[in-house]
Amino acid sequence: MSRSVVRHTERAAVLVPMGVMLALGLWGLDRGGMWRDEAATFEVARRSPAQIWHLLHQVDAVHGLYYLLMHGVLAVHPGEVLLRLPSVCGAVAATGLVAALGVRLCRPRAGLWAGLLYAVTPMVGHYAQEGRSYALVAAGVAGATLLLVRAAGGAGWGLYAAVLAVTCVLHEFAVLVLLAHACTLALARVPGRVWRGWACAAGAAVLVLLPLALVSRGQSAQVAWLARPDWHSAERLLREFAGPSRAVLVPYLLLMAAAVGAPGARRGLSPSTVALPLLLVPPVVLMAVSRLTPLYDDRYVLYALAGAPLLAAAGAERVAGWVSSVRRGGGGRPALLPPPDELPCPGRGIACGAPLPVPRPQVPGGAGVALRERPPLPASGGLPVPRRPVPVRRHAGALAGAALVCTALVVQLPALEADRKAANRPDDLAAVAAAVSRAVRPGDPVLFLPSLERRSALAYPAGFRGVRDVALAVPASVDGTLYGRETGPRELRRRLAGLDRVWVVGGRFALRPSWTPGDATEAAKLAVLKEEFITREKYVSRGVTLRLYVRRQARQGGRPGGATESPPGSPGSAPPSPGPGSAGPGGPADR
Repeated sequence: MSRSVVRHTERAAVLVPMGVMLALGLWGLDRGGMWRDEAATFEVARRSPAQIWHLLHQVDAVHGLYYLLMHGVLAVHPGEVLLRLPSVCGAVAATGLVAALGVRLCRPRAGLWAGLLYAVTPMVGHYAQEGRSYALVAAGVAGATLLLVRAAGGAGWGLYAAVLAVTCVLHEFAVLVLLAHACTLALARVPGRVWRGWACAAGAAVLVLLPLALVSRGQSAQVAWLARPDWHSAERLLREFAGPSRAVLVPYLLLMAAAVGAPGARRGLSPSTVALPLLLVPPVVLMAVSRLTPLYDDRYVLYALAGAPLLAAAGAERVAGWVSSVRRGGGGRPALLPPPDELPCPGRGIACGAPLPVPRPQVPGGAGVALRERPPLPASGGLPVPRRPVPVRRHAGALAGAALVCTALVVQLPALEADRKAANRPDDLAAVAAAVSRAVRPGDPVLFLPSLERRSALAYPAGFRGVRDVALAVPASVDGTLYGRETGPRELRRRLAGLDRVWVVGGRFALRPSWTPGDATEAAKLAVLKEEFITREKYVSRGVTLRLYVRRQARQGGRPGGATESPPGSPGSAPPSPGPGSAGPGGPADR
């Protein structure tokens, strides 16, 4: 096969999954509503750079680089599609990089399968349509992993260090990939020269991250809503990585086991030595740490998902090699690869179980036993890797694997379709703003309980046009906070004393008798409402309740009767469907 044909095949193996991911990412991108974390991105990114910098000194420093990036994006046109478009691009890039890893470590058809499996995973599609940084972080980690493989083969470490540093600043928990990469190098038994280059690159990335880590440590209250992970958390992550349906999960796990169990799978830069640490190390480490200090959420380790399709594709390649061996009358067992350090061809990764011809030098004179000499290392000093064979019926095998991935896509299509609806997020701030615009008249006073429910007004100010924010003292953009600074308890009581009616936008948890706020202003809101007001009307949306409170002595002049639950035209009262990355009740913007 000519080199040009090989390049075209490799390029197609990368571009086809990227096209599939692009189509899935753009499908239903405009859900018609943002949820709380997307609203934080949307509101902060529209501030000036000086205002964003002011905010980062108080809260959300971990998202600083992402907010600055989104500031430039939303300057073009502030809208929900553009808000999510960078995540779509990140998911497309991550898909291509996963496929490229499969091509380099194995062969083009394995790269094609790995990329397609990554693209059709519902968790990938979920964060591809999320206005947060996680899809971009996944792309950065996949890129750094590919650069690790190249650098271990003799390329430089500078680009690896740069990509890794930017990715870690984009989200600091991406630094856990360094532990995965260290495990990869240890399993591959790389020489000391490779270890020294990696250590310098990793040290540089950590130094860049250190100031952000110190600042964000003082803002750890942002993740106070996180709970300690348990076995249910691990099981949920497994299903999100490999597929929620058992029809996909079981074959997926079997293929991954086939890749890990392949002879020589844990020597050299093989799919197992690269993908297995990436898949396991970051989630396991973060879960272990979170048993002491809760820091774990599945979205924080989204980037580790790239290891699953790589392993599954390598396992499928081994199965394909076994089938090919049986057809050729090879005794029902695939030919096994010799150890990778005995195959001198540089530039590519270890094959995934396909039979390779191994030349055996002949003893002069035709006598004696042929011996296998250990070839010298490449001149570059990197890891030796085998030459890929020219596959027989390569297109048929690749298409058969792609057809199986399409089957997985069909099985998971209902989950992908449901994820394109706003109801699959923890809340829908557009629905809250729509309810306010229908029920609240211009000039009416509005009280947000707690103050973070002001996010609906910040995300959709048109729905709150003309209303009076009773408790607000300093707007969020001026105060350098996410939701603004509210007045003190005494001033709040004075403002409420002159009102006969007030609309309350409150989280469901905040309006329950069991909720006891720690903030004095929030406690004053609850006390005044309980002592001096009664409920007249009630509109329930997902996660948020809009209530009209009237003063007790003023009730006689209004309509009789109690609350009305979800009148015609108001949002439904069904509880939200938990999806990947669901935040805790009323929690601030995530890390």
